[in-house]
Amino acid sequence: MTTANRQTEDAGHARYTYRLRVSSTARTGLEAEWARCRWVWNECVAMSRKVHALNRDAAEKTTCGPAQLDKMLTEARTAMGWLREGASVPQQQTIRDFGKSRAKALKDIKAGLPMRQRAGMPRIKRKRDVLPSMNYTRRGFRLKDGRLHLAGGIALTVVWSRDLPADPTSVRVYRDSLGHWYASFVVETAIEPLPATGAVIGIDWGVKETATTTSDAHDLPHAQHGKTAAQKLARYQKQMARRKPARGKAASKGYRVASRAAAKVHKKVARQRQDTARKWAKTVVRDFDQLAVEDFRPKFLAKSTMARKAADAAIGATKTALTEMARKHGRTVHLVHPAHTTMDCSECGARTKHALPLSERTYACTACGAVSPRDKNSARVMLVRAGLNPAGADGVRPPGAPLPEAA
Repeated sequence: MTTANRQTEDAGHARYTYRLRVSSTARTGLEAEWARCRWVWNECVAMSRKVHALNRDAAEKTTCGPAQLDKMLTEARTAMGWLREGASVPQQQTIRDFGKSRAKALKDIKAGLPMRQRAGMPRIKRKRDVLPSMNYTRRGFRLKDGRLHLAGGIALTVVWSRDLPADPTSVRVYRDSLGHWYASFVVETAIEPLPATGAVIGIDWGVKETATTTSDAHDLPHAQHGKTAAQKLARYQKQMARRKPARGKAASKGYRVASRAAAKVHKKVARQRQDTARKWAKTVVRDFDQLAVEDFRPKFLAKSTMARKAADAAIGATKTALTEMARKHGRTVHLVHPAHTTMDCSECGARTKHALPLSERTYACTACGAVSPRDKNSARVMLVRAGLNPAGADGVRPPGAPLPEAA
């Protein structure tokens, strides 16, 4: 894969990800650096658990913040030559990542969220269970002659599929399940506005179609990338099941080969879904100024009979791609609460007295007599709730409705 991957982080920053060509020397250096960072993380987890145990019985509470952990790292680097051989930047960033993870878990506990919704306290990272990932701030890396030089004397060749728009402020170097190394740069970006069109669109997420909109030309059908690859994936997973190693035993070569083949299929499907989502999002953002998008959270579908098809639809990834693309090009996105969007009439606003079963694909309003496809009605409801013009099914603007018109 030689194409760059752009992901928006916020209004002023974006991530650009590139493939790395890693020599055997550089790979050894990266793995050694990751071993040190993983040790630092595990020490932070141990310290956090120790502080928690002490605070249960002590009258005076002790803390385990970044300041205490930084002091622990300084003492450890002074005492251990093995740790001192590595760069301090990724080790310090490991402490920052741990602090964010722990703070999020404590925030969820304080807020009283149910256990299934909590982030969970940071856990030990075991060598076989996690993939290498290291963060470097500006003082921990530099770009010279097209190569990425990391603190500690590690030089990496970057596959520059396109130029960075500005100097990066940080970089994350990581390895995926296939053993490929990547560099993800954080870059300050500016909005790239597109010409105004004066049009608005309502978008409803679903399983039969990934996205149903108020414009027939912009509906996103279910691509079924996962279903296409299911037979090949099942074959590799059966091979893994037959060759699964006993607990505590190293995996055989056959198991590793089958595992890599399955990971390759998963990676291809993920890229196909991402590519489909971005191409569709670019088309929608190019043609419409304002987007009324259902603020749909598909997590609950994972426990339903539609779990496999819902996962293959990749609604969450498609929604993320759409919002990122809109932010990049200065379009306005209205996130609409999904409650009762399938029960309300887009013409008169009346609500049915009972929830419509999924098998019922046509919406018929008993108040005004409007009849339309269920998902199309929901897409127009998005426009109504966003305060935009809910054009009728025939595309005609209702009397007195404000401009701009919907598709």
